[in-house]
Amino acid sequence: MGTLRRALQQPVTFRQYPRVPELYPPIEPYDQGMLDVGDGQQIHWSTSGNPDGRPAVLLHGGPGSESRPGIRRAFNPDAYRIIQFDQRGCGLSTPDAADPETSLEANTTWHLLADIERLREHLQVERWVVFGASWGAALGILYAETHPDRTAALILVAVTAGRRREIDWMARGGVADFFPEQWERFLSVIPESEQADPLVAYDRMLNDPDAAIRQRAADAWVTWETSYLTLNQEEPFSGRFADPRYRYRFARVVTHYWSHDCWLEDDQLLRGAGRLADIPGAMVHGRLDLGGPLVTAWELKERWPGGELTVIDTAGHSDGPGMTEAMVAAVDRFAAG
Repeated sequence: MGTLRRALQQPVTFRQYPRVPELYPPIEPYDQGMLDVGDGQQIHWSTSGNPDGRPAVLLHGGPGSESRPGIRRAFNPDAYRIIQFDQRGCGLSTPDAADPETSLEANTTWHLLADIERLREHLQVERWVVFGASWGAALGILYAETHPDRTAALILVAVTAGRRREIDWMARGGVADFFPEQWERFLSVIPESEQADPLVAYDRMLNDPDAAIRQRAADAWVTWETSYLTLNQEEPFSGRFADPRYRYRFARVVTHYWSHDCWLEDDQLLRGAGRLADIPGAMVHGRLDLGGPLVTAWELKERWPGGELTVIDTAGHSDGPGMTEAMVAAVDRFAAG
């Protein structure tokens, strides 16, 4: 608690940056394709912006989400070669985890790490800026620690590190103190005998032979996650979550990862932060982030002197005044090689 208390009491850190638009104009990819990464898996990738610009790979959140066009608007399209891909089982990658017959055995953190390297080699990139948000931040830290020679800079937004305390906070009742009504509904979907560990129960239900049980579990999981991830309480099935197939894919993959502790030793990424010593970087985190409390970003900052942390007092996990501006400013800092 002492570390968390110190983190919450720290002032917001800002630098003066040249004025930039809140987001750059929308752009379309100039190239895309499917990359065979083994295990019967193919990942969909796309490149946009300047083909001769500084390469940057964008690691999407989740696990179980997909790469979306909006995030590339944080990158100056004249300065960056913007590289995106859908992680295994997600988006346009195949096979689709939304198909209950699709095995998730070859869908782990370490498989994703290897996929990033295969994509770098496929696109003939020597070194690139690594950008990750939420789960993508944990994946970005792992990649940079494993391949520091390939990481020109590391930019993290809504910092997570795949820690057991983060998973327990979200899926085993930590954040429930802020949302007791929603947590009660979340538990009501699973048998009382399994409520001691709802994460394991949901992982089981999302792989049940009965399609109705699978979808009921997916809908309840998404309703719970959206209750604490945004400061603006929207309908849980708005946007991409309006598609029941997307809801099922998302819930199935995220519970698969979390029930295995993301295949990471506890605090592994923080303990390995010394490997980031020669990598410059930036972190942007909302003080009101109930999905990923600030303490992880703070503890990483203490171990990574080159990673500047900007805390936005009024922001949550992905929304709130100042979050977008700080993210664009952080990305702009590393536009020049």
